[in-house]
Amino acid sequence: MKGGVFFSSSTMEKKLAFSVFLISFFILSIFTYLNTSLLSSVPTINSFLSKLSGDGRGPPVGASLLTAPMPPPAPEVPCLAYLISGSKGDLDQLWRALHALYHPHNLYVLHLDLDSPATERRELSALVGNHSLFSKVGNVHVITKSNMVTYRGPTMVANTLHACAILLRKTKRWDWFINLSASDYPLVTQDDLLFTFSKLPRHLNFVEHTSQLGWKEGERAKPVIIDPGLYKKNKSEIFWVSPKRELPDAFKLFTGSAWMALSRDFVEFCVYGWDNLPRILLMYYANFVSSPEGYFQTVICNSPEFNSTVVNHDLHYISWDIPPRQHPHILSLNDTEKMIKSNAPFARKFKKDDVALDRIDKELLRLGEENFVPGGWCSGKPLCTGVGDEMRLSPGPASRRLARLMERLVRKDAFKVNQCV
Repeated sequence: MKGGVFFSSSTMEKKLAFSVFLISFFILSIFTYLNTSLLSSVPTINSFLSKLSGDGRGPPVGASLLTAPMPPPAPEVPCLAYLISGSKGDLDQLWRALHALYHPHNLYVLHLDLDSPATERRELSALVGNHSLFSKVGNVHVITKSNMVTYRGPTMVANTLHACAILLRKTKRWDWFINLSASDYPLVTQDDLLFTFSKLPRHLNFVEHTSQLGWKEGERAKPVIIDPGLYKKNKSEIFWVSPKRELPDAFKLFTGSAWMALSRDFVEFCVYGWDNLPRILLMYYANFVSSPEGYFQTVICNSPEFNSTVVNHDLHYISWDIPPRQHPHILSLNDTEKMIKSNAPFARKFKKDDVALDRIDKELLRLGEENFVPGGWCSGKPLCTGVGDEMRLSPGPASRRLARLMERLVRKDAFKVNQCV
């Protein structure tokens, strides 16, 4: 163009693009510099904030430099999930055991088997439903569709797995599953037990076990039985089938106590069965004499995922014949000292309303007027008619006994030596 400089539209677009590039590069350079400076100062910022918050790297604001460092946070209070089961005539005894074991932070499943009259089962449901505290907290559940349970057959294992499945469906916030009968009774408060278990790894499983079958090889493992409780409405004795069978070689048999405390992880393994082992062993133990004394032991000890988590103890004081028969001795006042010295949190078996239970209530549990064991959670008048802070624990002298038991079982080298042998 004459008298001036001609810029084509293409040239103008190139100059504009170059200008935008320069501006963007300049802004990006500044941002990168600032970001690098901030990142390099993160440790200093974190150190400063930690001193303000008092997380252990320095005293909190306002604290004297001469004061001791803040203690670590208290361990989280675990949740225990109980199955309390009974049969004909056990309603009152089960109800008493529930009160002695109750804590609003725990979960409870109650079961009266089909051998108990329908009136007793309905009364249990009504007692729970009409109880002001149980209704308010909502942590006590009754299995209304009762199962037939025969101890010497597999139906007790099926009932235990049923309760586990119910608890998993209700919530997964619990840490250990504990199975008890109406003839069991606690020797410690729930505050003592929760305080002690709060210091334990959550993966531990308390399962008494041994692979030394002894007399059980011929009388329990080799016989083949049928449990009529699998297909009849009325309880009847198991019957024997010929011929006997040989011991398995696909897995190793273990035996022990039918009473245990199982971690939630192991319970999920048994119920959900992502590995086929729990299902295979469930079918094998369907024809096994006294399968409650072998099923869980054999599952856990044949599972590489869980056999290193076993604590060889059932958390019970039980008085047996030598060798043990089907039922343990009935405990009495004469056994009180031995029960306490065992440091175990539970004992069995007790007769209904035995004077030994009254002594335990008075001297060990300090049972309150509402038949609840006083704990840090208790509020209201009378005491324990309301729930204050359910996470507040008030452990007593029994917690020291439990600590000694756990020191012997878990803290010592014998813990690994006694696993699945």
